[in-house]
Amino acid sequence: MNDWYMLTLVGEDRPGIVAAVTQALYEQGMTLGEASMLRLGGNFTVMIMVGGAEDAGQIRQALAGVVERFGLRMHVDPMAGGLHQHLAPNVLVRVVGADRAGIVAQVTGRLAAAGMNILDLDSDVAGTAEQPIYVMQIAGISETPLEQLEEALQDLTQSGVDVTIEPVETLVG
Repeated sequence: MNDWYMLTLVGEDRPGIVAAVTQALYEQGMTLGEASMLRLGGNFTVMIMVGGAEDAGQIRQALAGVVERFGLRMHVDPMAGGLHQHLAPNVLVRVVGADRAGIVAQVTGRLAAAGMNILDLDSDVAGTAEQPIYVMQIAGISETPLEQLEEALQDLTQSGVDVTIEPVETLVG
């Protein structure tokens, strides 16, 4: 028996998805670990660690009615790791600029090359259909000095993309 599975569900956003999914898993004696659930472009997506299942089929069976009722697409994978492995970010990067193809690949590629491990990336498109503005926030871990991260993204700032890099202060005690 695998300890944890990664459950991914995607479908049109409708009230009650989270309640139905979590209730169905609870009724089968399964436990929930870390989760990310959010609305993206009119769709709702769930990524959640599920424990206590004999196999992936048991999770699929537990959620079959919910998947059908809400018209969801489901994917279940065994996963390594487990709970209590949370990493706290020490760097926050904010990017704002005219929306264009490649901006995410360029920013994340340069950050990776500079040694930053991305833990969380959120993005949105603001502005209007005629003048879209891309807004992205990245939290990560890096031992690279902030000045070197800024240098890695410098050519993007010269092309009209506003980039802000700042340390994340963690309070201890």
